[in-house]
Amino acid sequence: MFSLTPLEIEALHLSLLVSGWAVAGSLPFGLLCAWVLARLNFPGKSLFDGILHLPLVLPPVVVGYFLLVVLGRRGPVGSLLLDWFGITLAFTWKGAAIASAVISFPLMVRAIRLSLEGVNRGLEQAARTLGCGPVRTFFTVTLPLIAPGVLTGVILGFARSLSEFGATITFVSSIPGETRTLPIALYALTQQPGGDEAALRLCLISVAVAFAALLSAEVLARRVQARLKG
Repeated sequence: MFSLTPLEIEALHLSLLVSGWAVAGSLPFGLLCAWVLARLNFPGKSLFDGILHLPLVLPPVVVGYFLLVVLGRRGPVGSLLLDWFGITLAFTWKGAAIASAVISFPLMVRAIRLSLEGVNRGLEQAARTLGCGPVRTFFTVTLPLIAPGVLTGVILGFARSLSEFGATITFVSSIPGETRTLPIALYALTQQPGGDEAALRLCLISVAVAFAALLSAEVLARRVQARLKG
């Protein structure tokens, strides 16, 4: 019977924790940025869009180094967080969540933006004529209509966070029990003599978790679509 070792349980738990917080923390900003890109025209929109999508084309190590410079203990933001609130992000699982969120954020925004652009604006206008304000219209009309796109963005972000390696190891290093997620633990095992079997097990666990996430997304997307059609 297949049972997880303490190392595998630790890496799996950290990966799920980091990915969950990465998605939960970035989703509100993803909705906002997607709405701005889909509905507003303003000077510098192309520049704003390009900045949002930079993590897709930059090497993850570059993103991790930038986070280390900005959010490290001596960085302009990290030093303020440490002095004012006693918060340290570098070399912690919270920093790993931020690194994963930054890397996966463009995928989330893109999926939500495509859904927003496909919404029938007439339905929103009808709600406005019936007395709904912009905020109420968004939450009662627009958000239910783009639910499949939001779900797709969440799953893409979660899956990308699970596989994040370069930015994470650069920003938070490989600390057992703190930042050693599945990809980092797998890399650490490949550097150890005789670690091939354990690395293979972690690889299989990663495939199983990713497949389960994709399967869950498919089931949830079908249910949402059926509810919307109903």
